[in-house]
Amino acid sequence: MKSQVPRSRSSCAACKALKRRCATNCLFAPYFRKDEPKKFAKVHKVFGASNISKILNEVSDEQREDTVNSLVYEAEVRLRDPIYGCIGAIASLEKKMVELEHDLMLARARLAFCVNQRTSFLNEHENMAPWIHDTPESGIVEAFNQDLFSFNQFSHLPFL
Repeated sequence: MKSQVPRSRSSCAACKALKRRCATNCLFAPYFRKDEPKKFAKVHKVFGASNISKILNEVSDEQREDTVNSLVYEAEVRLRDPIYGCIGAIASLEKKMVELEHDLMLARARLAFCVNQRTSFLNEHENMAPWIHDTPESGIVEAFNQDLFSFNQFSHLPFL
């Protein structure tokens, strides 16, 4: 005896996996297209078809696509990490966030230290600026040309 439910042209991924005829009012068809069989297989393996249909029936039509996307993500994570699932992924991301916040705090502290050092250096040497500008360049060159330290003094050292 044939079913009185009208059939669609092709079965959705869910109906193919469940080996049943896909009706035009199939609950799964809009969310599990025939070209995405792995998508339904993952969700079915973790949650089961009856639980998926119960979940989809409980949410409004506007929320179903987001619900399916969430179920697919949860199923993929649960298959990768059967023990912790999404909680493991969330914990890993939270740990990474704490590490990055710590790194940011250190970088800000280092930047503040450098800015503070520069400011204090400029303040300390503010009164020396006229002296530096008043000194003729020839005097500076002569000071460097003076042989204050003879390299012969250091010839006994092993690194020379």
